[in-house]
Amino acid sequence: MKIYTGRGDEGLTDLRDMSRVSKTSPRIEAYGTVDEANALIGRIRPSGYDDVDAWLETIQNHLHIIQADFANPDPDPDDPQLEPKHVSVLEDMIDTADEELEPLRSFILPGGSTAGASLHHARAVVRRAERRSVELATTDPINEEAVVYLNRLSDALFTLGRLVNQRDGVPEEAPSY
Repeated sequence: MKIYTGRGDEGLTDLRDMSRVSKTSPRIEAYGTVDEANALIGRIRPSGYDDVDAWLETIQNHLHIIQADFANPDPDPDDPQLEPKHVSVLEDMIDTADEELEPLRSFILPGGSTAGASLHHARAVVRRAERRSVELATTDPINEEAVVYLNRLSDALFTLGRLVNQRDGVPEEAPSY
């Protein structure tokens, strides 16, 4: 199978139902930004921590489901879709990581160790993916659970960034106003 087809040379791409849309459509912007977040998370693995790497692998698989979900304007019941159980996985992950962390006392500057700063970067991209998804939902029906997941994922990546930085011995920095 060739990796290139030439089908996108005119600025259009195929959705799962084989309809053609502009590469600038809100649907493509939404799942393209999810893809960007997924790639950033892939750069973090291995983080140096087996539990964090396992969580990140789970997240990457969930993001792939969102991409498939958003690429399909008319899903069948057996098509991949985010479900409340996926959000619960994130919430359990956050709660587990949070048990190890010092309580958050103020806003913190994103940064830290290489993995910690990368998790904060991925969090910011996930926030953009969430905004693009909300925008898509204003014009097209989408799986609202995916928007909930992206919202929760930004919290999870923030928490994992804090966790990795703490384990790496990098202190958190509060902004100075």
